[in-house]
Amino acid sequence: MNLSTLDWGLIIAFFVVSLGIGLYASRKSGKSTSEFFLSGRNMPWWLLGISMVATTFSADTPNLVTDIVRKDGVAGNWVWWAFLLTGMLTVFVYARLWRRSGVLTDLEFYELRYSGKAAAFLRGFRGVYLGVFFNIIVMATVCLAAIKIGSVLLDLSPIKTLLIASIVTVAYSTLGGLRGIILTDFFQFGLAMVGTIFAAYYIVNLPEVGGLEKLLAHENVKDSLSIIPDWNDKELFYSLLVIPLAVQWWSSYYPGAEPGGGGYIAQRMLAAKDEKNAVLATLLFNISHYALRPWPWILIALASMVVFPTMESLQVAFPNVDISIINDDLAYPAMISYLPNGLLGIVLASLIAAFMSTISTHLNWGASYLVNDVYKRFVKPDASEKQLVNMGRVVTVILMILAGAIALMMDNAKQVFDYIVLVGAGTGLIFILRWFWWRINAYSEIAAMVISFVVALMLKMEVFGKMAGHKQLLIGVSVTTIGWLLVTFLTRPTDQKTLVNFYKKIQPAKVGWMPVIEDGLKRQTIQTSDVQTGKLPIQILCLFLGSIMVYAALFCVGYWLYGQTSDAILATVISVVCGGALMSLWKKL
Repeated sequence: MNLSTLDWGLIIAFFVVSLGIGLYASRKSGKSTSEFFLSGRNMPWWLLGISMVATTFSADTPNLVTDIVRKDGVAGNWVWWAFLLTGMLTVFVYARLWRRSGVLTDLEFYELRYSGKAAAFLRGFRGVYLGVFFNIIVMATVCLAAIKIGSVLLDLSPIKTLLIASIVTVAYSTLGGLRGIILTDFFQFGLAMVGTIFAAYYIVNLPEVGGLEKLLAHENVKDSLSIIPDWNDKELFYSLLVIPLAVQWWSSYYPGAEPGGGGYIAQRMLAAKDEKNAVLATLLFNISHYALRPWPWILIALASMVVFPTMESLQVAFPNVDISIINDDLAYPAMISYLPNGLLGIVLASLIAAFMSTISTHLNWGASYLVNDVYKRFVKPDASEKQLVNMGRVVTVILMILAGAIALMMDNAKQVFDYIVLVGAGTGLIFILRWFWWRINAYSEIAAMVISFVVALMLKMEVFGKMAGHKQLLIGVSVTTIGWLLVTFLTRPTDQKTLVNFYKKIQPAKVGWMPVIEDGLKRQTIQTSDVQTGKLPIQILCLFLGSIMVYAALFCVGYWLYGQTSDAILATVISVVCGGALMSLWKKL
């Protein structure tokens, strides 16, 4: 494609502003690890919430949604829509607990909650496993999307794309720390949403598509529009809707949707001014992520089914693109190539923004693990704050290089998404229960981590024969859950002193902590004033009301676009009523 001077001007201006924000934030970020990794723990909810949304809006997200819609229709998105339940659980239950913990990273939690060498091992191992291996794989999928966008829209080689996209990202990440990332996210998210909405409007009205009404009536599209999977196709209904809503959301670990919070979502909550700001930030994130953002991507994906109905048509249209990366997800950048000059520059800048916001967060998050939970904890405990910040900057650069190298070996992001969900199958319940059940110990988590990985590997190698993805998930969850429960009861509980200190600091609902409370009252290590009844029933009710509110808002937008007025009005009313009920209950929290 030939970009105009205006397009290049917009892209260069975007890079300059991003670097400027990083330089501005660098004045404070180098003072301490708390500043570099948590922006001084004084960020407001609206900045943190938008930063969470910006991070989950990656360059590979619209590609992934396009892949899903082209393969399984709009209803296929339940594979990630189901994670809203996890998000709302974090909002109303775990946001307060994370902020109350006062840890620098969510891995530091392990030695707050568990005791002995097992807790130290778990913290260090997870620091390397998540901070390096897991984190690099996730970043590589984002880099793969950038490669595909660069190939289609700019005719760049994969290496050139990665070099251009990474240099500025690494620069402002190493300079500005989390503060710079959060401030840049705010700017980048606004640009990304404006670009996506205008792109969807223009593409739907292309002569080849013919407008929204013709698009929805097109032979290639009309069978893919349903938001709920077809009940008559039992296999599809269970795999796309029932399993994600009944099992996947609480049982699987996935970055940005960890049961019980965690990862960079926990990092944002820990950076909040207080518990209230942590709760509001995660609520804003979940509303924006699930209700406001998906439909522009979906419309572009549907339009691609008209313009590029097959992968062969994509190959013919872009003969210079490496055949190994041609898949359904390539249809998104293929549709973006139809945009006119000016708008093309804005959308390209928005896609670069999506790439940078996600990569910068993962770089800072991964570096926080390796510096705080590995280097400081096990290698150099007496390191100065300046040394730790400098180590964080070095690690940031190394992680980016490794992610780029892995991206060059990949060809499809959806396969990686499925594998990550499967590897985490069965571990999610621990992340939910460890706050509320005293009996879970470090060995429970170690067992879950090992078992889930081995089971996922065996399933992917088809040791038990070839089977559908949802059946693999059920097997993974069942085997892993039974395994870690057995290990929990066969191993010694966490040290009583550690349990007492954790309970007094976090003050979770007492129902799962009664043996610890009773023993503490008897030994006078716990006072009656330390025992809190908690508001878990109200929090669970808020979880369901919040989920219904957001799902109804998601349906509402879809039905208005589809022209299904009565369904749209009903969904709108349900969303508003649930929102009102939620505001009323909020006062009781």
